[in-house]
Amino acid sequence: MKTLQIPVPKLFSEVIEQRPDGTWHARTLIDGEWRHFGSRNFSMNSPVHGKSIVFLPKADAAAVSEAIAAAERAQNAIRDIPAIERITLFNRALALLEQHESWFREILLIEAGKPAAEAEGEIAATKERLRMTMQEVKKITGEYIPGDWSHDTLGKIAVAVHEPVGVIVAITSFNYPLYIPAAKIIPALLSGNALVVKPASAVSLTLLCFARLLEEAGFPKGSINVVTGSSEIGDQLVSDPRVDMISFTGSTEVGRHIAGTARLKKLHLELGGKGMAIVLEDCDLELAAQKCVEGSLKNAGQRCDAVSAVIAVGKIGAPLVDRMAEIIKAWPGGDPRDSKTRVGPLINVQTAARIQGLVDDARSRGAVIRAGGFHQDCYFEPTLLDNVPPDARIALEETFGPVISVIRVPNEDQALSIMDRNRFGLDSCVFTNNFYHMWKLGKRLRVGGVTVNDLPRHGVGYFPFGGIGDSGIGREGIGYSIEEMTRLKTLVFNLEPAGLGKKKHIHKKE
Repeated sequence: MKTLQIPVPKLFSEVIEQRPDGTWHARTLIDGEWRHFGSRNFSMNSPVHGKSIVFLPKADAAAVSEAIAAAERAQNAIRDIPAIERITLFNRALALLEQHESWFREILLIEAGKPAAEAEGEIAATKERLRMTMQEVKKITGEYIPGDWSHDTLGKIAVAVHEPVGVIVAITSFNYPLYIPAAKIIPALLSGNALVVKPASAVSLTLLCFARLLEEAGFPKGSINVVTGSSEIGDQLVSDPRVDMISFTGSTEVGRHIAGTARLKKLHLELGGKGMAIVLEDCDLELAAQKCVEGSLKNAGQRCDAVSAVIAVGKIGAPLVDRMAEIIKAWPGGDPRDSKTRVGPLINVQTAARIQGLVDDARSRGAVIRAGGFHQDCYFEPTLLDNVPPDARIALEETFGPVISVIRVPNEDQALSIMDRNRFGLDSCVFTNNFYHMWKLGKRLRVGGVTVNDLPRHGVGYFPFGGIGDSGIGREGIGYSIEEMTRLKTLVFNLEPAGLGKKKHIHKKE
């Protein structure tokens, strides 16, 4: 990892070390121990320059089984820590993250290709999520239910309480290597669960370092375990009967596979998205153009809540595209180590080639390239496509790259017809200054979230988010993730005197 600009902090010396041959090797965390597996490892390459930066341990079936057993043993230990003390542990983790921000910024740059502003934004969101644990923990409450509203429960009361599900397997995606794992780990530990986490193979080092923070903060041995490796260990994690819940962020195809493999486990799946922006003639043109560009290009378009297509209704099409063609010039792509870069590389060359195929297909069907349109290695130019036909692949498939696709339609009904063909249902947005249109489209769109006059952004999850259809199951957010990671238990108390049976409660007329 000679490309790192700063030395490895002492805190992370157990996570990553340099061998005599100059190569860097990471360890993985199982049952409170940082381990490597000899020669059983794999190389993680940087999208910035395409070269290997670190070797990661390749966990086998025995290591995965041991990680699950460790989480199972630790579940009572984390559950027995009072909630207020769990918050104290997270506050310690927050302080450690603040002390090592420069390290995490460097790792996010070299591992995921994030420009400084993107990396800093992800770290800031993670810190905010740690700060909001006090607000999240308020969801771990109960409900008193009197029995005297039904003849069947007279003389009884009940208390419904939220309890941890037990052992959670969290499988995370590559696009936010720090925040997405943190958004699963924080509510899981806060609600008294233990975890085994499998990060995306392309971006594992960030999560390993975050796990080290939590260990240093004082979370019990085995309450968080991290295993790295191929999809094979993912199948083992998902199918193991000792696992109580799967929390997965990633593609729809993998999500379907998990749902078919997990059997009766509790599932939370945040899957693919095809967020569309409907831009109406009565919108604020400048606002719509700025937000559509940002929504498409932010994080190089590698966001499940990205604006994946823009549907321009009526006469707004021409001025909207002209303005976006100007704005996109302020979003230069390139090496994330350059302070001027706003759009960094895609995660790998295969992804860039896939997006090139989508752009080429649209162009062959009549779409016009107004900016960009090509890639070199992992770097895809910020691209603006106009007059994209509704049957083009890029109008139907998740893009996950820095491409603004504009579909022009004559009226709202045509826009809604395109939306109805969308198999995804995570986010969309509407740009209009007419309240009637806001309400009508907001109610009509079959998605988990609709944003009016802004791009969709999940942020720290202060507002709940999640998908329908091919975009997943469940909701994430401050407090909402807690509800997903707990189960409701009902305690019923019989208050009738022993041996007397039920009293008759009949009101007699005088």
